[in-house]
Amino acid sequence: MAQALETASRKLFDAIDRKDAEEIIRAGTKDIQSVDELSRRWLRGAEDFGAYIRRLMNMVDDVNTTLTDVQETVSGDNGLMTCWMEQDYTLEGKRQHVSAPTTVAFRREGGAWKIALFHSIPLPAEEQS
Repeated sequence: MAQALETASRKLFDAIDRKDAEEIIRAGTKDIQSVDELSRRWLRGAEDFGAYIRRLMNMVDDVNTTLTDVQETVSGDNGLMTCWMEQDYTLEGKRQHVSAPTTVAFRREGGAWKIALFHSIPLPAEEQS
């Protein structure tokens, strides 16, 4: 059975797969931090993050995300979830695949788990020998 952070993460990725920008943005804290993979810079704060998500959701199609190897730790109102993310999507007409160890740091606000940090590092496919 999924624990609280895994449930919150799966809800987030469901919103990503559905391209629901506003639900994705609401999942974050006001001081959320993440990385913009396209411009290769940090996103800091809900305004910056929201602008990125709205733009990204207009650029991608056919998003499908799978999470495996989920581990979570909760300490008071802070939580950390790590997992492996497999994601397929179409970006500007080209099919893309991401395989990435992923970290999501949460903070409990108003009784709900909100994302304070989303960090995912796509790894290149293993070379066949």
